[in-house]
Amino acid sequence: MDKALKIVNHLKEIGDEQIIEKNIYFGITNEKSLGIKIPEIRKIAKNLKKDNSLAEELWESGYYEARVLATLIAEKEKFTPKQMDAWTNCFLSWAICDAACYNLYRYTPYYEEKIFEYVKSDKEFVRRTPFALIAGLAIGRKDIKDEDFLKYFPLIEEYVFDERTYVWKAISWALRQMGKRSLFLHLKCLSLSEKLSKNPNYSKAGKDAFRELSSEKIIQRIK
Repeated sequence: MDKALKIVNHLKEIGDEQIIEKNIYFGITNEKSLGIKIPEIRKIAKNLKKDNSLAEELWESGYYEARVLATLIAEKEKFTPKQMDAWTNCFLSWAICDAACYNLYRYTPYYEEKIFEYVKSDKEFVRRTPFALIAGLAIGRKDIKDEDFLKYFPLIEEYVFDERTYVWKAISWALRQMGKRSLFLHLKCLSLSEKLSKNPNYSKAGKDAFRELSSEKIIQRIK
């Protein structure tokens, strides 16, 4: 606990009120923020050893930046499904949700079961989590076969009706990132996003994804 407290005190010392204001502007409104840029948090993480216990203590501090740091130093092989549930239910913004998914969750061996579990939640940021995870997998997990992403299409079709801002934006993000992963997935995601965009009930996520995936710039880059 002394080490975690020392780190949190350091974070408090380097915090910047202007960054807190920027966080609020970008929708990070419900967090206990200290005002530190993410690149600075990543620098701090590089000077720390992976430590699941320390990560848990930092998370328990409740500070947004300490929680981002926790996602960076947690030991993926020791991070348990129970911890993931506890952390996910604490999400107060898109930023900490995405940081956890990108830095940690997508590398756990049970990410898939959690995708299908969390999507059933009525909590906005818990339901965002599966789609942020899918986006993160599409971006950084080159070991996953393109065909394996098709299993997530039914989830998109089932939950795309959810027009809460941080849900539909994550659904669009997942579609766009899968669609930019390969030519095979681009064709599949373009077709699905076009289908969704034509349904008035699914307009936001479908239109947003279709707009980007149908752009000539994206198509040429994938080719």
